[in-house]
Amino acid sequence: MQNNIYEDIIKKMADGGIQSPRLEARLLIGFVLKIDPNDAPLIKSISIKEKEELDDFINKRLCGMPLDKILGQKSFYKYDFKVSENVLSPRPDTEILVEEAIKKTKAEDTILELGVGSGCVLLSILKETRGTQGIGIDVSIEALKIAKENAKSLELEQRCRFIEKNWNDDGFNDCFDKKVDIIVSNPPYIKTEEIKTLDREVRLYDPLIALDGGEDGLDCYRKIAKICQPIVQKEGYILLEVGAGQAQDVEKIFLRQGWAHEQTVKDLAGIKRVVILKNK
Repeated sequence: MQNNIYEDIIKKMADGGIQSPRLEARLLIGFVLKIDPNDAPLIKSISIKEKEELDDFINKRLCGMPLDKILGQKSFYKYDFKVSENVLSPRPDTEILVEEAIKKTKAEDTILELGVGSGCVLLSILKETRGTQGIGIDVSIEALKIAKENAKSLELEQRCRFIEKNWNDDGFNDCFDKKVDIIVSNPPYIKTEEIKTLDREVRLYDPLIALDGGEDGLDCYRKIAKICQPIVQKEGYILLEVGAGQAQDVEKIFLRQGWAHEQTVKDLAGIKRVVILKNK
């Protein structure tokens, strides 16, 4: 491995079915050696310790662990976020949720995220808007630790607070001393039976609680629709990421609770991905 480190890793990754072996080889070498990934092809020798660490990471990747979970970070929207197996890996489709929320956000607004996870959605919105405040709620204390670290790294810890709470808990609405202006959420929306069909990178390494949306994938939307209206300002918004084919059902759930459907935004593949509703 000392003579052709970069090419050897590429071959291992390619033989193991990794779709972007050159990119991932550069990123892994860069991470372990703490160098610019673009300089990875120039490396001619590494220490025994570095080789052992690289081999360990390569084996984990070939076993299906996502690259971001190995590196402990993932780029999302315009920023880098710390991630772990305790949070859902940020997806490019979710950037649409961020973009649409920014359009609706005014200076000094308070934004609440239900199921904050790594904080990538809420923190990206705060970073792009002036004078806004954020509240992130999650049932997982481990996820909240990650979100707090990301808030600190983005210098947003003074503009947001995090609450460990289950949406099903009695007194959920008591968490708020005043109404919020916007709610955003990317709740679990995979049907329970479909979990076993997901790619192993998702099935084995993303938290089940962030994936499983119940029998029809809509359990969390029903719950959110029941609890959220009293905590949102009049004329305030809720923006929801939804799965393929779910937009119309989600719209109906919220219309029955008195919300007004304002817009549904498609992702780059043409799938209806973000449902925007207004509190009448």
